[in-house]
Amino acid sequence: MPAPLYPPPLTPGALIAVTAPSSGVEPRLHRRLDLVLQHLRDQGFRVEEGRCLRDEVDSASAPADERAAELMALLLRDDVAAIVPPWGGELAIELLDRLDWAALHSARPKWLLGYSDTSTWLLPITLHLGWATAHGPCLMDLAPGQPDALTQGVMPLLSTAAGSTVMQHQSTHWQSRWTDFADVPDTIYQLTEPTVWRCLNRAPGEAVGFSGRLIGGCLDTLMHLAGSEHGDVPGFTARCGAEGAVLYLENAELPPTALVRALHTLRWAGWFQGLAGVMIGRSAAPDTTAPRQLRYAQALQNTLSGLPCPVLVDVDIGHRPPQFTLVNGARAAVHWSAAEGGSVEQTLS
Repeated sequence: MPAPLYPPPLTPGALIAVTAPSSGVEPRLHRRLDLVLQHLRDQGFRVEEGRCLRDEVDSASAPADERAAELMALLLRDDVAAIVPPWGGELAIELLDRLDWAALHSARPKWLLGYSDTSTWLLPITLHLGWATAHGPCLMDLAPGQPDALTQGVMPLLSTAAGSTVMQHQSTHWQSRWTDFADVPDTIYQLTEPTVWRCLNRAPGEAVGFSGRLIGGCLDTLMHLAGSEHGDVPGFTARCGAEGAVLYLENAELPPTALVRALHTLRWAGWFQGLAGVMIGRSAAPDTTAPRQLRYAQALQNTLSGLPCPVLVDVDIGHRPPQFTLVNGARAAVHWSAAEGGSVEQTLS
């Protein structure tokens, strides 16, 4: 597979554009938004706010045509070094048919960062254009004082030159509940739960290792792209050839039965064929405690344990922070053992 197109590393004075292709930031949360925008400036970056940002109407920052036009304009601008949404949302899928993919082939790659519904356009940009895109914390997570190494490493990773290697290690603890930013605008993560990865389909105590080029994102949104021109993950895997591909997914809201349906949808679309490994993030979705009802862990076991490649679950990905910054298209070497924990080494080449 040809190497992805890596954006130039972020440097002091680089221009970061902030727009909301999905959910915007309603007024009661503007103090948090102002805090994280200032934190970018304090790190030496220039910041430009888009028009589609400081409002939320009909579950989005603006009508779909306006959101798509603003994102398209920013993607085409040579002076923009990165585009960072405040967070995800629900309706980024409306933009995909409104973007001029032919025109974007001549655009200068730039860093795109986020997770949740942001995955809905990051993954197609990697698949259509070959750009490396960064699945990681959203802007509203990047407050000063965040205590963990994974979140502290986001902007340094985006400032890393192509060809470099970045190592990230499993967190020690994760956050189970969010604090309302309107109540505490400067809140940081409350990391209270011990992090424990596990492997679905290898013997207890067996160390796991695999490598390949990364691709993935939020299952809740990406399942709707499977089988479409915007979700040709099987084509990506085929192009990886002997290098292999590593699929990562995280579950935001799907309860166990819906999770099973979504994973079967991806399987029928060929997403699990020919992979070197799979990583599943910690689930933020409700589990059931009712008797005779399917539990989350069993849903994963039933659906994924038969894959020939290793399947790691409860990995630092997604809506239960902290999380890795995973670069779609980058080479990754993943290692895990129950005794030593897990790590992801990414090479930006």
